[in-house]
Amino acid sequence: MRPKNLRMLIGIILVAAVATFIAFPSSPGIHLNLFGMKINQDYPIHEGLDLKGGIQVLLQADVPATTTVDQSSMQSAEFIVQRRVDALGVSEPLVQLASGNRIIVQLPGIQNPDAAVKTLGDTGLLEFVDAGSTPLQTGTVIDTSQGAPTSGTKPATTQVYTTVMTGKDLQSADVGFDQYGHPLIDFTLTSNGAKKFGDYTTKNVGKYLAISLDKQVIESPVIQQPITDGRGQISGQFTLQQAQDLVIQLRYGSLPIPLKVVDSQEVGPTLGAQAIQQSIVAGIIGLGIVLAFMVLNYRLPGVLADLALLIYAAVTFALFRMIPVTLTLAGIAGFILSIGMAVDANILIFERMKEELRAGRGLHASIEAGFERAWPSIRDSNFSTLITCTILYWFGATFGASIIQGFALTLAIGVIVSLFTAILVTRTFLSVVVDDIGVRKLSLFGLHEPTEVAREGVA
Repeated sequence: MRPKNLRMLIGIILVAAVATFIAFPSSPGIHLNLFGMKINQDYPIHEGLDLKGGIQVLLQADVPATTTVDQSSMQSAEFIVQRRVDALGVSEPLVQLASGNRIIVQLPGIQNPDAAVKTLGDTGLLEFVDAGSTPLQTGTVIDTSQGAPTSGTKPATTQVYTTVMTGKDLQSADVGFDQYGHPLIDFTLTSNGAKKFGDYTTKNVGKYLAISLDKQVIESPVIQQPITDGRGQISGQFTLQQAQDLVIQLRYGSLPIPLKVVDSQEVGPTLGAQAIQQSIVAGIIGLGIVLAFMVLNYRLPGVLADLALLIYAAVTFALFRMIPVTLTLAGIAGFILSIGMAVDANILIFERMKEELRAGRGLHASIEAGFERAWPSIRDSNFSTLITCTILYWFGATFGASIIQGFALTLAIGVIVSLFTAILVTRTFLSVVVDDIGVRKLSLFGLHEPTEVAREGVA
């Protein structure tokens, strides 16, 4: 076997083996310890709301009926909710504006619905408030409006005065742990926030500083010394999940308007288990028809193309699990469409190859010419498809249409992999069969008439 063909064939076999292992439905993942380097990676299948189910939350602006909410405030709220959802680690979420100052949020496969709903709906307004000489109890609801309490102040509300700074002065926030392993919040201030905090703590050593979230006190520490380095901690009776949720709210800012949850419900898979099973069966039947067509129409090259197509499917699905890509009905449609494009590339190559054989060129030369002359058409068609995928993905990201993003992403990945299988895999298989194994019978390449035998022989 020629060295080049041998190297390519070994590489293809290795890629196919790894891809098949990862793509296999019951794949255990990769768990290795090689030379002190540990690899522990699972590759679960990420399913969207229509396949796996999840929760749907309807948020609405919590303002008086006489108050008009401008569109820009709702768009800002949608953006912040989207960032909070992304921080929850939810795959393929849907966040979009609806009529009536509402925001629809769909979270597929969410594990903790109550915590997710709370994270989305809380305003996330962090305030550092001058509490004077008296500490405030955790959970106390405060009013930071200036002046004495008014008659409209609720009995459970405690009047306090100066707000030293808000969450807008935060540069970063992360979950940390104290010496006893209890969760806390490590935060870093902006340069402006650090100056304000440093000036205040320098002048108020010995006094209490209340830290509140959405007007509710979560901590009221005493200022023991000036804090001028712009770093601090927020401790309290947090569970790890509460600390993580709080960090999400602080890191991605407070909502410009308060939102309330008007509806929250668990959503089952819209397709249903039976419909999903039927879709799988339909996909297998469709793939089988394509494979059979390639064999009947192109004979030996069709068989090799089918092998390449199976490798294509394994590699593509493995990439879906490794990236990971959340599979929705639209995403599956993009994947199936890319299968058709992968077959199309092989058809262009084989038709070009048959034209060269009919023109009297040798078998080896016809194979090379088939790939070279089909490449411009394959390149241009696939490149135009990738441009379309980019536009669709941008559109989905801009307007919150994640279903379009999923379609564009799976189609783009499939197109890129199809180029690999059509140009490298199929070409290597043909080279091995013709040049190394020595298969030269033209009838195996779809040519039957005696006049189609190449005048130059099979060289």
